Amino acid sequence: MRDVATLQGEFDLVTGFDIVHDQARPREVLSAIHAALRPTGVFLCADVAASSNVEDNLDHPLGPWLYTFSLMHCMTVSLAEDGDELGTMWGEQVAVSHVIDADFTVDEPRHVEGDPMNVYYVCRKD
Repeated sequence: MRDVATLQGEFDLVTGFDIVHDQARPREVLSAIHAALRPTGVFLCADVAASSNVEDNLDHPLGPWLYTFSLMHCMTVSLAEDGDELGTMWGEQVAVSHVIDADFTVDEPRHVEGDPMNVYYVCRKD
């Protein structure tokens, strides 16, 4: 097992599926991914489809379950590592902010019809 915050190498593509919100230090992880990509590399990130604003998630079909899972697992994992405490429901607005802060150019978040669980971010190192 490796800590993705220490990722090294030169990659054209790095994928992450439902991982960023679980990291104790997500900004370090995103910066490490950015550094490990070649100049035209892409980070494809899939994560939970939600808003960063609680009130916008009231009608989310999986909202209560996702918030519960966040509190019982994701937040406790992050807190145990003295982390940033993002949790499952960190939301699209915070996700986009984090990848931009890591120097990525990010496309508009992409949703797949019929999938209320995931959103996809295409993050480019330009």
